[in-house]
Amino acid sequence: MMTNHEVLTVYADMADLTEQMLEAATRSEWDQLVELEQRCAAHVRTLQSNEGQQALVGEQRERKVELIRKMLTADRKIRDITMPWMAQLSALINNTGTERRLANAYGSV
Repeated sequence: MMTNHEVLTVYADMADLTEQMLEAATRSEWDQLVELEQRCAAHVRTLQSNEGQQALVGEQRERKVELIRKMLTADRKIRDITMPWMAQLSALINNTGTERRLANAYGSV
């Protein structure tokens, strides 16, 4: 089990990573975004297996809530950046699939 201090340190690291993810998304550095997301996911797995059931109280609880809010805000901004790009990619993939099906059905011209 992790101590409360260790738990808060992991949350702080995750908040920093999500800010870096936002910067990467803003610069359209998708490979960097993926790498940072993988690092953040590793922290999540660490918390899931080691955080324990002891609730934080007082300042520690407030700090955890603050860090989670910071991560959620950055996540929302990342989604605002990536969702239009993902929609374009999906449309491109669907168009390519349609073109392929038409070519298979009617032959290439």
